[in-house]
Amino acid sequence: MGILSTLLLTPLLGILVLAIMPSENVSQIRFTANLFAVVIFLLSCWLVVDYNQLYGGIQYYEQFIYNPNFNSAFALGVDGLSLPMVVLASLLTLIALLASFSVVHSIKSYYVSILLLEFGMLGVFLSQDWSLFYIFWELTLIPLFLLIARWGGVNRNVASINFVLYTMGGSIFMLVSLFAISQYMPPHSGTLMSAMSEAAARMPLNEQIWVFLGFLIGFGVKMPIFPLHGWLPLAHVEAPSPISILLSGVLLKMGAYGLIRVVVMLPEAAQALQSVLVFIALFGMIYGGLLAWRQADMKAMVAYSSVSHMGVVLLGIATLNITGITGAVFQMTAHGLVAGAMFLLVGLLYERTHTRNILDYSSLVQVMPRFALFMTITLFAAMGLPGTVGFVAELHVVIGGFQQWGYLMVFLGLSILISSAYAMRTAGMLFTGPVKPQMREIEDLRIPELLAASLLVAGILFFGLWPSSLIDLSAVTIDDLSAIISQRIQ
Repeated sequence: MGILSTLLLTPLLGILVLAIMPSENVSQIRFTANLFAVVIFLLSCWLVVDYNQLYGGIQYYEQFIYNPNFNSAFALGVDGLSLPMVVLASLLTLIALLASFSVVHSIKSYYVSILLLEFGMLGVFLSQDWSLFYIFWELTLIPLFLLIARWGGVNRNVASINFVLYTMGGSIFMLVSLFAISQYMPPHSGTLMSAMSEAAARMPLNEQIWVFLGFLIGFGVKMPIFPLHGWLPLAHVEAPSPISILLSGVLLKMGAYGLIRVVVMLPEAAQALQSVLVFIALFGMIYGGLLAWRQADMKAMVAYSSVSHMGVVLLGIATLNITGITGAVFQMTAHGLVAGAMFLLVGLLYERTHTRNILDYSSLVQVMPRFALFMTITLFAAMGLPGTVGFVAELHVVIGGFQQWGYLMVFLGLSILISSAYAMRTAGMLFTGPVKPQMREIEDLRIPELLAASLLVAGILFFGLWPSSLIDLSAVTIDDLSAIISQRIQ
């Protein structure tokens, strides 16, 4: 069994171990789940160390035919596009488990659901077969629905149903697009991504455009892009904070990751719809930023900010050039770290005060200095301050967008100003003014919480100050993908 199979099956092994453990042994269940999360994270780190950055193709490839009639394969592999997402998924799952000590009922079911969700997320990023990709894509719905519906807030049932209906509706469009491409495949040729890319190139342009629109709806719901974002604010607000970390940090990236694969598969259609993509991206960035600015609920603010920041990803993809796509891939990791840290810290604050209304806080720097430090750095990264990971990503997208559309990038600058406005407002209202009487006795971050926050903030600063370590990981793969796009659209 190869390293990728081992990585993918480790969450299932953790689920089996948890299943046979008595439900009364809460501390043992927590320890076991965290242990498996650490093992998965270390395996993903080993992949980064062993990965050959000079080769941009699929590495560690594994294949097993599981449906001989259709030649569908259990095909796994990673490249410079998927590897950062694998590490991000394993890291944020570990962070979510470290932040889950406040969960006090149905402990075993909760941890089993998170490990099942990790299994699905890893499967999406490791799959090299479209049918397998779709299976893992749909698999993530089950645990996420349970996690929101059982451990969420007051409106958790509405939020979980909205999420499932939106995502399943988008998945139908994705499935129809896959069937449309399969019509151009030789009989029994399978559904490998590489083979379907060759089949897509044989499609007439008008069919490619319709197929691309189907994928755009399917992946756009998950990203989410405007106007397919309706499920996001309610799901984020009602989901438990550890699940919001995974929802914003990883689940949204699944949509962006799939869209990049589709752009490489259907570059002519992407070029034909380029003006539509850039309009949706720019409008969504400003729209999401303005809605985030208006929110008093801090979770809702971060949720709407995700619409804005994922618009940056869509804009980078829409450039169809190396610099823009590099910025999009970098922004996927950057937003995962920043949004994950934001939801972690907001959730920890809510556990202590039972309010997310920003108007209820003031001068927490005197009461929670460690929290104030981490939150301030995270807010700086959210506004794209130089020295943080957000700045590097947005800079690449600005340059790539300017190469393609020139001064239209002034709208991207406007969205960054809006992001800075609500980030500075949040910092000011949280950490300035007199200490309110009800906030004088709040406990600062404890050791497990401090460890979780430190991991994310360290990533925000490290990749902001030394971005080449992350850019080099994806550079050759992005060069190869950009060459395919350029060759097809010339």
